[in-house]
Amino acid sequence: MKDVTCKLLVIGAGPGGYVAAIRAGQLGIDTIIVEGQYNGGTCLNVGCIPSKAIIHAADEFEKASHFAGDSAIGISVAKPEIDLEKTIAWKDKIVSRLTTGVGGLLKKNKVRSISGWAKFVDGKTVDVENGDGTHRIRAENIIIATGSVPVELPFMPFGENVISSTEALALSKPPKTMAIVGAGYIGLELGIAYAKMGTKVTVVEALDKILPLYDKEMTRPVAKKLKALGVEIMLGVKAKGAKAKGLEIETSDGNAKTIDAEKILVTVGRAPKTEGWGRENLVLDMDGRFIKIDEQCKTSMRGIYAIGDVTGEPMLAHRAMAQGEMVAEIIAGEKRHWDKRAIAAVCFTDPEIVSVGLSPDEAKEEGFDIISQNFPFTANGRAMTMESEDGFIRVVARKDNHLVLGVQAVGAGVAELSAAFALAIEMGATLEDITGTIHAHPTQSEAFHEASLRTLGHALHI
Repeated sequence: MKDVTCKLLVIGAGPGGYVAAIRAGQLGIDTIIVEGQYNGGTCLNVGCIPSKAIIHAADEFEKASHFAGDSAIGISVAKPEIDLEKTIAWKDKIVSRLTTGVGGLLKKNKVRSISGWAKFVDGKTVDVENGDGTHRIRAENIIIATGSVPVELPFMPFGENVISSTEALALSKPPKTMAIVGAGYIGLELGIAYAKMGTKVTVVEALDKILPLYDKEMTRPVAKKLKALGVEIMLGVKAKGAKAKGLEIETSDGNAKTIDAEKILVTVGRAPKTEGWGRENLVLDMDGRFIKIDEQCKTSMRGIYAIGDVTGEPMLAHRAMAQGEMVAEIIAGEKRHWDKRAIAAVCFTDPEIVSVGLSPDEAKEEGFDIISQNFPFTANGRAMTMESEDGFIRVVARKDNHLVLGVQAVGAGVAELSAAFALAIEMGATLEDITGTIHAHPTQSEAFHEASLRTLGHALHI
């Protein structure tokens, strides 16, 4: 057994863990990071990055298919084909570049990396098993950044034709038919991508709406696109199990039915990874299935912090990164605490959806007297020139002092506007701050300016 000591031990090299370790290294903290699988975690390897690569490839294929028909802008091409194996290989190269880069950044900042699976012995001691034997690490401070895993349905375990998002990002060819269980953002992002590649997609959702985290005004353009792609959405329907020919379901009126599906993609959520690393040897307070933390990401045990998906919603990579950076600075002696008001939630469907801060309904529930208006992309010149007029930008503000409480958008490429929305809320902007900022023309960002003008009662272009 090899004994090692450090000031900070980070368990998990996903977005939260590796950012915490890098920032700690920059601050001169003696840091070790432990990862049992691969640098970058779910996000870089089987989540955010590879899914966006597949979505981009699907978008480009759809664009080529569009130009093979009757194009209004005068471009015509032959009927396109897609070699998904080649697409996956391209995606894998991107993943490799990024994960290799993470390893280089850790080394550059003098963070020691140990490969293997960590297990707590007590609140200051962790054993790591790998091919070299057992490393016993004693640390003054420990960050738990173990992330999350796809939720598996007990009556329909992963295997063969039942897949999670991980397997969906590594198929050798688009299946002819696919059933997706769950109409949340993961299911619809991948469902839209495969529909664009020619797969007949059917989405089964137990609730009565798609994308339940967003209001119907925001999801309406996505529903329109799903219909155009031929994606069948079945709401109020329960998945019952996998059959040889597809997915067995129970309809809202209680009837049994089988949906044809070569592949059944289960996307009913993600669960925090709270087992397998010795939690039973600690005395951690829990918040339901998540580790309970305070505004500094401290757990109930002194010197142990937790960040990212293992600590609850929103389960987003950028939240984990921000928490990791903060905790490293706290350990270095800086005064920091967590404020999550300006975390953008982005859904990479077609069109994309962004939400930062409070929606109109959420603001009212919190007791605010609000004013709110949207500006449609049908009145935005840049959207017209991109053939992408579906959607809008909406602003939510207090009625008394015009403080911006939230911004929501749906439209082509609006994910790239998320930083502007978050910055407005982070800086405490009022509607007058936004309307007094000159927005470049012609850009989609002008809709942010116009939505704010319209909320004040004097929009210029509608």
